[in-house]
Amino acid sequence: MTDELGPIPDQQVHMRLNSGPPLGPYAPGTAAPSVVPYAPGVTPPPSGPFVRGGSPDFASSPAEKNAAAGTIQNYLEPETKKHAEDADEATEAARKGFEGWQTAAALKKVTDTWDQQVTTLMGRLAGEKAALRRASGSFTSNDIGLGNQFASQSQLSRM
Repeated sequence: MTDELGPIPDQQVHMRLNSGPPLGPYAPGTAAPSVVPYAPGVTPPPSGPFVRGGSPDFASSPAEKNAAAGTIQNYLEPETKKHAEDADEATEAARKGFEGWQTAAALKKVTDTWDQQVTTLMGRLAGEKAALRRASGSFTSNDIGLGNQFASQSQLSRM
């Protein structure tokens, strides 16, 4: 192998291509390396019980949760249903064209599986929509409830 400066020794090529320890079975009495090999220049993710993650604040407000639930209700659910019906119509037309062939039976099975998957997806969308709306209300009612609780215990409220 060569680069712009000339030939590269085989050992350097090997080191470049195989930058981590070899993977696979280890000799009896030895263990896998404690460091997971990563590509050169890639920093492994931190690990351990106190790893901080995510952003320092909530990623979404109650209004954003309601907006996401609205998107599910007003766009994702109707569009999913519409496109599922379009696929059913096209598959049914193809199945009729293959009447009497094994392909027709296979298309029927595909349609049944597709319908089950669409039903599952619609159920998940409905569940996510409901969860977003509940979470939105939970944060608000928690804030109000805690505020009332602190206010009732505050020395300032007794003055």
